[in-house]
Amino acid sequence: MKCVICKNGETKVGHATLTLERNGTTLVFKKVPANVCATCGEEYVDREITAKLLKAAEDAASIGIQVEIRDYTQA
Repeated sequence: MKCVICKNGETKVGHATLTLERNGTTLVFKKVPANVCATCGEEYVDREITAKLLKAAEDAASIGIQVEIRDYTQA
């Protein structure tokens, strides 16, 4: 797909590192599948994965985790 940020680059399958903050909790997810613009580096994560990451952030906040770094897992 064409990048909506730089409008020049094409995205390629790759990985991203995402940081989510919710209710005093900061989670860093590494190795998240994403489409990455070859020109500007903008990262696009699909809806299903985004929903999973947001749920994980909510769960972590509910049990009192303040900071955590995780590798993304498909399961």
